[in-house]
Amino acid sequence: MTSIQKLNIYTDGACFGNPGPGGVGIVLKYGNVSKEISKGYLHTTNNRMELMAVIEALLALKKDNLDIIVYSDSSYVVNAVKKGWLFNWIKKDFKGKKNQDLWMKFFDLYKKHNIEFKWIEGHAGHPENERCDILAKMGAQNPTLKDH
Repeated sequence: MTSIQKLNIYTDGACFGNPGPGGVGIVLKYGNVSKEISKGYLHTTNNRMELMAVIEALLALKKDNLDIIVYSDSSYVVNAVKKGWLFNWIKKDFKGKKNQDLWMKFFDLYKKHNIEFKWIEGHAGHPENERCDILAKMGAQNPTLKDH
């Protein structure tokens, strides 16, 4: 019996001030192979960085139709997908909701894969989450990108 190996993606966003300079930290792991990503944004919010971290991770993939588990300490991001909020926001054209631009960018990428979301507690000693936190703060300390 063989099991399908899944790509594990760990993400975190950081923001110095809300709004302020922000960053994303990402660890992609497939078996023994891992890749880290850190990017900084000039003026943004924490929720945008949490979502942007997932987007940047998915943009880094070179193939479609992957089985993926995304681990995030952002209830905003995880619940939007797991509880179906995003799908209702889309149906209602995001009436009264923020970050429509990023959510639609995410949704286009989401449809290309089989993605499961798992919430993990932040700052609780989870090695990949702690690494993502460091990478996100590094990005926020050296912002170069615009958030749109």
